[in-house]
Amino acid sequence: MLKKILKAVGIFLLVAIIALFAAPFLFKDKIKQLVLKSINENVDAKVAFEDVDLSLFKSFPQANVTIDKLAIINKAPFEGDTLFYSGEVNLQMSVRELFKGDGEAMNIDSFSSENAVVNILFDKDGVGNFDIAVKDEKEKKSNSESKPFAMNIQEYEIKNMRFTYFDERSKVKMVIDSLNHTGTGNFAQSKLDLTTKTTAKVSLDMDQTNYMKNIKLDLDAILGIDLENSKYTFKDNKALINQLPLAFNGFIQIKEEGQEYDLTFKTPTSSFKNFLGVIPEAYAGNLNTVKTTGDFTVSGFAKGTLTETMIPKFNLEIASNNASFKYPDLPKSVENIVIDTRIINETGFTKDTYVNLDKLSFRIDQDVFNAKANVKNIMDNPLIDAKLNGTINLSNVSKAYPVKLDTPLSGILKADLATKFDMKSVETNNYENIQASGNATVTGFKYVDADKKTYAINTADAQFSNQKIDLRQLDVTTGKTDVKINGTLENFLGYAFKNQGLRGNFTMKSNQFLVSDFMTKTETTVNNKTTTTEAIKIPKLINVTLNASANTVVYDNLNLKDVSGKIIVKDEAVTLQNIKTSIFNGLITANGNISTKTAKPTFNMDLGLTSVDINQTFTQLDMLKKIAPIAEAISGKLNSKINLSGNLDAKEMTPDLATLSGDLFGQLLSTTINSKNSTVLNKLDDNVKFIDLQKLNLNDLKANLTFKDGKVNVKPFDIKYQDIKINVGGQHGFDQTMNYNIKFDVPAKYLGTEAYKLISKLTPAEASKLENIPVTAILSGNFNSPKISTDIQQAVTKLATELVQSQKDKLINQGTNALGNLINGNKPKDTTKTTTTTPKEDVKTKVTEGIKGLFNKKKTE
Repeated sequence: MLKKILKAVGIFLLVAIIALFAAPFLFKDKIKQLVLKSINENVDAKVAFEDVDLSLFKSFPQANVTIDKLAIINKAPFEGDTLFYSGEVNLQMSVRELFKGDGEAMNIDSFSSENAVVNILFDKDGVGNFDIAVKDEKEKKSNSESKPFAMNIQEYEIKNMRFTYFDERSKVKMVIDSLNHTGTGNFAQSKLDLTTKTTAKVSLDMDQTNYMKNIKLDLDAILGIDLENSKYTFKDNKALINQLPLAFNGFIQIKEEGQEYDLTFKTPTSSFKNFLGVIPEAYAGNLNTVKTTGDFTVSGFAKGTLTETMIPKFNLEIASNNASFKYPDLPKSVENIVIDTRIINETGFTKDTYVNLDKLSFRIDQDVFNAKANVKNIMDNPLIDAKLNGTINLSNVSKAYPVKLDTPLSGILKADLATKFDMKSVETNNYENIQASGNATVTGFKYVDADKKTYAINTADAQFSNQKIDLRQLDVTTGKTDVKINGTLENFLGYAFKNQGLRGNFTMKSNQFLVSDFMTKTETTVNNKTTTTEAIKIPKLINVTLNASANTVVYDNLNLKDVSGKIIVKDEAVTLQNIKTSIFNGLITANGNISTKTAKPTFNMDLGLTSVDINQTFTQLDMLKKIAPIAEAISGKLNSKINLSGNLDAKEMTPDLATLSGDLFGQLLSTTINSKNSTVLNKLDDNVKFIDLQKLNLNDLKANLTFKDGKVNVKPFDIKYQDIKINVGGQHGFDQTMNYNIKFDVPAKYLGTEAYKLISKLTPAEASKLENIPVTAILSGNFNSPKISTDIQQAVTKLATELVQSQKDKLINQGTNALGNLINGNKPKDTTKTTTTTPKEDVKTKVTEGIKGLFNKKKTE
């Protein structure tokens, strides 16, 4: 009997398990059709989802419907904007709901959403993107009789939602990120208590000004909900803004004409720890051990109706009187803290909102700081009236408050400032309505960066007026660099508040300026991870002129002396005007610009070189070494004009040689050549015996070069070695490849001893008829491994031919004369055959022997 019972139970369990697995396949299409029907009947938008799944295990004993990657995309006028997206939406219901007929609605008991995004947008006309419900009343009435789903919610959960609100008219943007929220209550009843838990991070921007950034929010609240009257009442609740506790009372009710608010809020206690709680925990530290005196309270109300034209009246008060705090592990305290601030709207019109910071003061040690400010007409044309004065010893800040600094600060800041202005006057540069006065000084300021470099502001003194800041003195040192600056800044309020351009004119002097003192270390690869350096961008809103001079500027391995010139930073570009420096035993001037307007920075530069040392210039400046690598073998002075343009590396701001183009004109002065310093010249010296490159005179040589696409073209130029004319032209690449033609116009007297003797027997008239012999040398390969070929053998043949032809013409003339004598009765001896052949053969032999000795003789003296 027992065996039969166990067998029956086993069969039942087996059937049940099979049914649990099979049910999703049996009901999946039905659920999917119901989801599609519900969406189509209620939503006027583009809706898409990847799949719909049914599981009897995920939320057992309830059935779970999962909608994967659900997206709701707006139609016009918000075409293409995402209203809602969720990686996963889950609906839970009783299993028996699956067996209802086609006309019966399935009751949803709970739902959850994961990784959702909600975007609520208002355009410039005040139209919202969330109004996507189907408007047809007849359709809604017919659908109400056969809804696919009935929402009898008992609980719900939202995991990791990002909610964004943006109003194009007011430029208000609110982001609620990392939103996690749960709610429990019986929505089948018209009145219920909903128990909620919420955590989130809130950010708020108004008109491009950030007021909150990732403020941590925790709220545990019981809300009394009246569904029939759309009324939501705060009951027992506890809120934390960062670590500031708040309690709410009152209600919010949604009515046809708008949302009615009747809310009050306040801090449940008056401890000054409440103030420290406003500061994010990462910066405020552990508040449990902080000793405080005095009070701090936040209280306020919001009462009225929120409509398209009105807001609730409200009053937010933040107050503290004679408070202090001290962290137990820090030596100093902050005392005599007074805060008296109100944010008020008494009419319900946003334009009438105003802020009164009647007093803010505190003391650290003997240093007292006071400030006050009033802001009116916030929404239309904010009117600001502010004053501050006081002294802060920066080294005391970290001794009284747990500021996390890699290295301690030091220095004394003193300020006594007052300003009054409205934003429209700032925008229009109407300085008559802008008042600013006072001064600020910093002395003994020191800061050590992550690379352990110390930056010291020995003295900074600025005077403020309506139109400008007068920087009377700025004395800065870092590393081995000293800088003194004075000048003026204009439109600082427009730059600070309205994203307008900042104008300035400064004079800078330095005894020694090391560029390396302002450079950061190159990032290295650590644990297979590399950090990328951002591209350097010249500020768009800066328009500053700097007249600079320095006794010494050290850049890499270059020591520049007596540097002076004008630097203009404007419109994402730096312009250099009349920059001068003594270097390479000469003078270099520079004019040009560098621009970062485009994705790839560009530059255009005109350089003037006067009496610079050739060897130093072309060995220490890599770019010029690429343009004229042969200069490494030349000693002496150079005058040159160089025009350069091309792209720059966006991160290193160094020239991209592949894009470099321009031209160079050079004139050599007092030069000598050491061919042993150049592989090319050394090999040329070995192959061409009739000149000695060491004795080549290049004084006053002028040459023109152009370069583009990595190629340098040398315009043919003439030089002279004794009475040998030389013409040089060709090109080489930045990759060191080359192709040059060198043409020598060689007098015949340099063709060997025997040839010289033979030529010397010619009459001057005969010798003058001998033309110079052209010899061509072709240089190819590259500068480190050159290839040289010449046509000297052809030149030898040509010379021999010319000498033979000369003797032949001479003998013909002699024969003609002899024949004339014979005709005239003077018969010559029978030696004509001998004299016509022997000289010809002898001349040819002598010439050939002389030519062959051309490359074996010593250098021409």
